Amino acid sequence: MSDEIQARLAALKDQIRHHNQLYYREAEPEISDRDYDRLKEELADLEKQYPNMAEKESLVEKVGDDRLEGFSTYVHREPMQSLDNTYSFDELTDFENRLNRLLDRESFEYLIEPKIDGVAVSLTYEQGQFVRAVTRGNGVEGDDISANFALIKNSPRQLSEPYPNALEIRGEIYMTLEEFNRINAERKAAKLPVFANPRNLAAGTIKMLDRAEVKKRKLTWVSHGRGHCEPATYDSLTQFFDDLRRWGFPMVQNHWVEEGIENSIQAIKKLDELRKSYAYPTDGAVVKLNSLELQQQAGSTSKAPRWAIAYKFEAEQAVTKLKDIIIQIGRTGTLSPVAILEPVKLAGTTVSRATLHNSDEIARKDVRIGDSVKVEKAGEIIPAIIEVVTDERPTGTVPYNFPDICPACGTAVTRPEGEAVHRCPNTLGCPPQVRRRIQFFASRQCMDIEGLGEAVVDQLVDRNLVQSLPDLYVLQREDLVSLDKFAEKSADNLLEALDSSKQQDLWRLIHGLGIQHVGTSASKLLVNTFRDLDSILLATEEELVGVEGFGSIVAASVVSFFADSGNQKLIQRLVDAGLKTKEDVPAAPEAKEGVFGKTFVLTGTLPTLKQNDAKELIEKAGGKAAGSVSRKTDYLIAGENAGSKLSKAEKLGVAILREGDLLKLLE
Repeated sequence: MSDEIQARLAALKDQIRHHNQLYYREAEPEISDRDYDRLKEELADLEKQYPNMAEKESLVEKVGDDRLEGFSTYVHREPMQSLDNTYSFDELTDFENRLNRLLDRESFEYLIEPKIDGVAVSLTYEQGQFVRAVTRGNGVEGDDISANFALIKNSPRQLSEPYPNALEIRGEIYMTLEEFNRINAERKAAKLPVFANPRNLAAGTIKMLDRAEVKKRKLTWVSHGRGHCEPATYDSLTQFFDDLRRWGFPMVQNHWVEEGIENSIQAIKKLDELRKSYAYPTDGAVVKLNSLELQQQAGSTSKAPRWAIAYKFEAEQAVTKLKDIIIQIGRTGTLSPVAILEPVKLAGTTVSRATLHNSDEIARKDVRIGDSVKVEKAGEIIPAIIEVVTDERPTGTVPYNFPDICPACGTAVTRPEGEAVHRCPNTLGCPPQVRRRIQFFASRQCMDIEGLGEAVVDQLVDRNLVQSLPDLYVLQREDLVSLDKFAEKSADNLLEALDSSKQQDLWRLIHGLGIQHVGTSASKLLVNTFRDLDSILLATEEELVGVEGFGSIVAASVVSFFADSGNQKLIQRLVDAGLKTKEDVPAAPEAKEGVFGKTFVLTGTLPTLKQNDAKELIEKAGGKAAGSVSRKTDYLIAGENAGSKLSKAEKLGVAILREGDLLKLLE
């Protein structure tokens, strides 16, 4: 095997891991589903040609993982897999041919329905009573989002009789186009960044810790499938759907039941015509066997059921000229290439810009200034360049050279190992980074400084009143009243908000510093472990790797940030300004000898306690409730349907307790 092929395999794996993280965990994908599928198809082809280079658990076969720190996890009673997908009617025929061979039948009855572009979730009902809502996670176990799901009002909490003793209802959380447009209009009016598409916004919203904000963003639920069912009394999906309607669950707007794949293809074509009138975003059609018995006989691969497939609609496309490529600088120094296009009509709007993702994508597609390019609305929202029309390439075009210096500040850029992006390391002096860092620092998820929006930050930076975070805390009333459209009352309110922010929790300050790879959860873990800013500053990489949920990449990023002399000066100025640098240590009058100083991890359903209640009891008694199992875990509290955490605890020799054991320790 050539070095070139080895390098391509490594690059493909890095890119797929990068895009998995963005899509499943951060809800901020950079590329379209079609481009992502092309990367996985290329990797699958190479792994077939060179099987010795395939990983034991190939990225092609793995289900994406949406689990996040800070959420309890539950095991699905029946695995919640993803679907294989296709963009070709011929491959739908191949799908039926595989079923013919597998089940030794000539024809099948299919159910065809819209593929809603949302977040896959499973609802559990026991004895007709709603118990919990859990995300897909890694297909085996997912995050418990029951508290936020309770704010979605269009699904019943109690089923009317008759009902199965235990039931998993599969469906989708989504945001209507109307609600998405309303939220973006409000953000645009407030000069805040708008969201890219409804799916990303729904995925980010359902995992928010601020329930008041979740409630403001009106999410919706739709049912479309069945997981575990006891007793299994249904013969077909359509029969199960009749009960879902009887219980009051919302269903997809249209579905078809057709004999044979050719009739199913005609139904897909009808759906493609109708979907533009739907209130929610759709990106394809799902074709599945209607018979539940045949579904069981067909079975599944490690990633997807053999009895269903998703047909993805090609996004609307147009051809136009690429006039230029400009580089935008993000808060963390990321250089993002943007295509400047001859304006073209696409999906009812005029498109003059499109994303180019990163240097690898530009090189892979060989995009050149002056080319005719095919543009589509990825996810039907973000315009993206799909390919170059090489037959129309003008003479004299040259391959695009990605800049090796930052166009905003002239600093040499870097490309961190294992990342698909280039970064400007001049975090303190690069103007676009300065603006975005201040906006981020002041945002609701960080220091929550009301009145310090994008327009105000722009003026403060443009007038050299603020060039770094500590400058915010030396602003005077006369500085603020000199700003455009800034009255004396607004100035007083902002000064008061700045003063109040000095008492924000330490984790908010850590998050607001904008350390790469350190989000809300990691900031809280740092503070819970080290308790004060000085200890965090002095923490070694080895100590940080020992923090629950931290890996070597996050640890190295934290050490690198605090080792930088410019960052050290910035932090000292924030300390001098009076910001809170120590976590309040709660009094522990209820400290228990068997719990104090011990690390507990909870998994599964406990007989009487909710996981959050158990965590609170542990913390009141002086213990620590962690989210993942490691060698530093003292006890795993295992309930019903304990998942991968139990297996890991057994391998590491961690003591495994039941709820009764925990209650005895707490006595």
